[in-house]
Amino acid sequence: MKHLLLAAFFCMATTLGFAQEKARKSPHVNVENKDIKVVYGQPSKKGRVIFGTLEPFGKVWRTGADEATEITFKKDVVFGGKPVKAGTYTLFSIPDPKTWTVILNGKLGQWGAYDYDKVKGQDVVSVKVPRETLKAPVEKLTFTLPANAVVFEWDDTKVSVPVK
Repeated sequence: MKHLLLAAFFCMATTLGFAQEKARKSPHVNVENKDIKVVYGQPSKKGRVIFGTLEPFGKVWRTGADEATEITFKKDVVFGGKPVKAGTYTLFSIPDPKTWTVILNGKLGQWGAYDYDKVKGQDVVSVKVPRETLKAPVEKLTFTLPANAVVFEWDDTKVSVPVK
């Protein structure tokens, strides 16, 4: 009987794991340098207008697909002019035609930004940065970590947050 229960538990756990993996609709990407790591779901443009339509202006966005994007700082940093302790945070943003708000939140393990209103009290920092318009659209959301910045680009938009 004990073996039967163990086998049933294993089957349920395996099925649940596959179900969660299948729920993901986008590939997941890790971008890392010596001090920063970003883990995000990478949605594609697929001919759609992204900002202002698919991702509305003025509404909190998970800054990726599926699970909310997470960013890890391996040491204390200054993020967009504000001090942030070493650690892992959820990265949200609020799109705007000219100035984006980029938010670091202390609640990890979130799916999308659906419960952001419930966890916004755990925001660590919120910074405003200019939106840059790209000459050519970027098909897949792409994070890069050049020296002294966290940058993400998608569709016709580039957002860069200075990091020291």
